[in-house]
Amino acid sequence: MALRGPDASHRIVVLHGKDSFLRVEWSQRLRAALESAHGRVEEFQFDGATTPLATVLDELRSYGLMATHKLVTVDNAEAFFAAEERRRAMERYAGDPMREATLLLRAHSWRPGNFDKLVGEIGLVLKCEPPGDADAIRWCVGRSPKQHGMKIDGDAAELLVERVGSDLARLDSELGKLAVSALSSKSETVGRALVKEMVGASREEQAWEVQGALLGGDCGAVAQKLCDLIHVSKAPEVMLSWAVIDLVRKVHAAAVLAADGHADGQIAREIKLWGESTAPVLRAARRVGVARSAALLHEAITADWSMKSGVAPDPERALLGICALVADEFRTA
Repeated sequence: MALRGPDASHRIVVLHGKDSFLRVEWSQRLRAALESAHGRVEEFQFDGATTPLATVLDELRSYGLMATHKLVTVDNAEAFFAAEERRRAMERYAGDPMREATLLLRAHSWRPGNFDKLVGEIGLVLKCEPPGDADAIRWCVGRSPKQHGMKIDGDAAELLVERVGSDLARLDSELGKLAVSALSSKSETVGRALVKEMVGASREEQAWEVQGALLGGDCGAVAQKLCDLIHVSKAPEVMLSWAVIDLVRKVHAAAVLAADGHADGQIAREIKLWGESTAPVLRAARRVGVARSAALLHEAITADWSMKSGVAPDPERALLGICALVADEFRTA
């Protein structure tokens, strides 16, 4: 993640991408660089979706009254550049920019073109996308002591990224929360146990939670678990639907192999069962059998299709229905 960032020599800086944290971080570094080089900097901020081209160009080309340098920021720059005449006008400006002003363009999405080539001569175009997991882990280890005053162990950072993902804004928020908790308990570092206690379960762990409830065969417990995952943990319904299909697929595959005379160990290796899920899945497969598990798999796939296609107007209700059916089959088999 060691990228060359914006500096005071850049007359135009384009920050584009889905990671809002990086857009803000690079903006702050640009502002600091300009202040270091020019002292006080006048700042002007515009919404590219509503601001006329003339307003932005007039601000760039006029001299500041209170400072020797200006920072003119245009957010939603993708909307500002949507019209061809605006793009052409900004290309002309990039060919001869004001030395007393810096233009900062921030966008969620960006269409590269001739403007980018011109900016490359007098400025910088930076893509702000979430890093890969390995970079995100290193970022957490480096940022936590610098920004939040608390070290985080490497394996704790790894678990944090596993649970939260690589979005830097979310990671930074969680790092702050973990640092406060570690400080209050007089810990010298954030460890894996604290991350496990304080940060919500990963998608895989959430999936196992609903699968475990289904294998228990208690429809009431399944409904409560689904409600908790959807409304408290904010688990996406599509992920929970996948978890149901995945479980029924495993039960059906295990039932087919069991009917062919395979031993439990062979079945577990064949369909990649591991850990605490192995025994309950094998028990369910032998109890439900091939025909009933095949019918359940068909029902689960049909329910998933109805949720994704809009046939089911209430995805949560459809999910509750298929889960109740699966749990009841596992209970009565």
